[in-house]
Amino acid sequence: MSDEVRTTGGGAGGTAGGAPTGDAASVARSAVGTPGAAPGVEAGATGHHHAGVDAQLYLHPQTLSRLGTLELRAKMIVEGVMSGQHRSPYFGFSVEFAQHRPYVAGDDLRHLDWKVYGRSDKLHLKQYQQETNLDLMVLVDSSGSMRYGSRTFEEASGLARRTSLDGRTNWSKFDHATAVAAAISYMALRQGDRVGLAVFADEVRSLVKRSSAQMQWRQIVGALSVSPIDRPTNLGRVVDQVLGKLTNRCLIALVSDLYVDPEEVRSALARVRHRRHDMIVLQVVDRAEREFDLTETVPFEGLEGETRLKVDPRSIRDEYRKVFEEHLATVQKIVRSFGFDYQLVNTHDWLGPPMAAFMARRNAQIKRRKSG
Repeated sequence: MSDEVRTTGGGAGGTAGGAPTGDAASVARSAVGTPGAAPGVEAGATGHHHAGVDAQLYLHPQTLSRLGTLELRAKMIVEGVMSGQHRSPYFGFSVEFAQHRPYVAGDDLRHLDWKVYGRSDKLHLKQYQQETNLDLMVLVDSSGSMRYGSRTFEEASGLARRTSLDGRTNWSKFDHATAVAAAISYMALRQGDRVGLAVFADEVRSLVKRSSAQMQWRQIVGALSVSPIDRPTNLGRVVDQVLGKLTNRCLIALVSDLYVDPEEVRSALARVRHRRHDMIVLQVVDRAEREFDLTETVPFEGLEGETRLKVDPRSIRDEYRKVFEEHLATVQKIVRSFGFDYQLVNTHDWLGPPMAAFMARRNAQIKRRKSG
């Protein structure tokens, strides 16, 4: 599905900052970007970075303060690498009782359950579920269609700047996607989880290795400080490239307009499910793309190499809207058929309230599942 709505030039998303500690406003104010090939960042396809990006352009303090208090949990049992908040599928001898198992010669006698022995005259050990940290991998679409945006940069940015650092007056879908990605990463890092990032189009352009180190926030926002490129999305290839880097199960957050064939989405998500990862899909759209309320006959230029067309919007509006809504509904149905979470994100909405509501709803579902 191509983006045929009029475009206003190139996009440049991004944020910058230090480690996510302290209150949200101070994080945004103290942000100084370090884009480019930094430790932990694997360079992919070409794409220029913007130095000195101010975090307040993309992560408004109000957004950070709203999201920073919420827990980002995996609804599936995931693996981790250190002690933290999330359940591990591995059994150890700490935290919370899980089950008994028969004693085997050589087992540590300290974990024998003498009450069971007194009742049954058989030796059993207590097993406990360990708590481990969640690994989060964020995938951000930087294909050509993500360059489009009808909202003004001045209205959307945290500092009310009139233009982006590269001179655009429009707030693009990629701008919004970087804000979403940075917000999710911020939440996970705040609770001590490992976070990684992949920026992609027809292949992975840059990859930030998963880490919970203090400098990870800087690595992530530096990698987000790129521009979309005039290439289509190849979700299947990207998912394969990312899965090839993951040696343990993770929570994967996909941020994209998903202007691809629904069957490509289905195939890619099936591979994610087969590898037993959890997933959040955040589909980013612009209001003008969905409403298509244009009135003048003008040339429509594709952003991913499509043929230029002269179209009367009024003559195709009804059919366009029908096809667009069908695409959104199909993508949502596919995502949920795998048990993954889906959220439609409108670039004209403020990031904080819908993201906070989404995470709260997700956490409530997890708690109900655990209690039930």
